[in-house]
Order: sequence, then C-alpha cells, then structure tokens
Amino acid sequence: MSIEVGSKLSGKITGITNFGAFVLLPGGETGLVHISEVSNSYVKEIREHLQLNQEVTVKVINVDPSGKIGLSIRQADDSAPAVRPTRDSGHRGRSGHIPHRMTFEDKMSRFMKDSEERLQALRRSESKRGGRGGRRG
Repeated sequence: MSIEVGSKLSGKITGITNFGAFVLLPGGETGLVHISEVSNSYVKEIREHLQLNQEVTVKVINVDPSGKIGLSIRQADDSAPAVRPTRDSGHRGRSGHIPHRMTFEDKMSRFMKDSEERLQALRRSESKRGGRGGRRG
C-alpha cells in the first residue's frame, strides 16, 4: 500500500516515547506521531493522551526520502480548530498586537544578529583597553 501525504488512515499505537507515538498503519508500515501533533492543546505527558494498542485516526503529514512517515492525530480531527494554540496565545506586546509565531529561521536570524552585535561591542571595548593580553602594571 502506498502512503500518500494528506491521506487519513486508521492505525494502532505500538509504542510510546517521550517525544511521540509509533503507529502501525495498514500494509504493515509504521509512522510516528510527534508529541506536538497529538492534540490541539499543549501535551506535557503523552501517556495522558494515548495508550498502547489504542486505535487512532491519523493524517500523513510527510514521508521523507528515507521512508520515515510523519503522522498527525490533531490534523486528522476535522472537528478541531486548524490552528494550534500556543502557550502564550492572547499575549499582546507593547504595541498591542499579538506577535506572530517565530519560525526557526526567524529565531536563527535574530540570534545571529544579536550575536554579531555583542561581538562588535566586545571588540570595541577591547580596542579601548588596548586589546587582548595587554601588559599589567
């Protein structure tokens, strides 16, 4: 059986870890439901939401080139809202607008910018003191 992204399937949970649950799909293939794809609400302890041998409906969200299958329980539930709430949902910044959720690239870009600014400040302060390894009195 060919597993296609976007298809909804029934499966049985065969393993639970701290980061997700393994689901046996029709045709004998196994996919992973990451802990972030279990529920629309924050999941701290996955075993409070899922049990071994439980039948679940999942949506295939990705199949990588090595054959690993990514699954979602929350996206398979048509009755749930499409957007997963964040833990800080409703928090408004100083300007009064709700901040957008930062992507990894946004976070990395901000980190690199902040890091470069700190390095420049450090270099300026070192040049004012006479640089590294200067003689002491």
